[in-house]
Amino acid sequence: MAAARKFFVGGNWKMNGNRSSIEGIIANLNKSEVSIETDVIVAPPAVYLDYTKQTIQSGIKVAAQNCYKESKGAFTGETSPAMIKDIGLEWVILGHSERRHVFGETDQLIGEKVGHALSEGLQVIACVGELLSDREAGNTNEVVFKQVKAISENVKDWSNVVIAYEPVWAIGTGKVASPEQAQEVHNDLRVWLSDQVSVDVAQSTRIIYGGSVNGANCKALAKQPDIDGFLVGGASLKPEFVDIINARQ
Repeated sequence: MAAARKFFVGGNWKMNGNRSSIEGIIANLNKSEVSIETDVIVAPPAVYLDYTKQTIQSGIKVAAQNCYKESKGAFTGETSPAMIKDIGLEWVILGHSERRHVFGETDQLIGEKVGHALSEGLQVIACVGELLSDREAGNTNEVVFKQVKAISENVKDWSNVVIAYEPVWAIGTGKVASPEQAQEVHNDLRVWLSDQVSVDVAQSTRIIYGGSVNGANCKALAKQPDIDGFLVGGASLKPEFVDIINARQ
């Protein structure tokens, strides 16, 4: 069944870059051969969303890094899904570990944000993942299943959702879950979807891995049967992002 799930690679630029450096990243991507067998998405900081959309090659989609659970109102500093759609974008990242652990977003809030974004017609990369303390205590599945349950309760159409498994201990640390560790959680997530949602959803939903993915480790991870791609942080700002996009080639 893995062959039926199109490979998916997202680049999360986080709060990095300026107009000049982003021009360079886009120029490199525009001259690179990007596999048509892979869905590719980049997520620049909000102030550069429109510029990136206007200048990046048509084969690469642009995503927002976050949005709120309301369509408009007195929510200073927030962006609504309707605004994201208004500038021609189709994707948003929600539930990233930095939103959870730096900004205190709860499972419930993330679920509500996912539900609202989907209802407004956006496609969602929904992130889940455990802390190092959770893994060391043997609680990885308990934590990840709780997070994905809060998301699933707000999803009607799973074809518009990509799940990103990002063990927090591996994000930006240089530590990578081994291909076997990542595959184990991806498989467990697929079993959970099969049991709690449906077999069809479990087989068709893409589950991607994030956490210090780079050009050197991407091919080994991409060979795992339940890893359908990557959500890439730091390496998405570098030329090696093209190698990660083409990891299955």
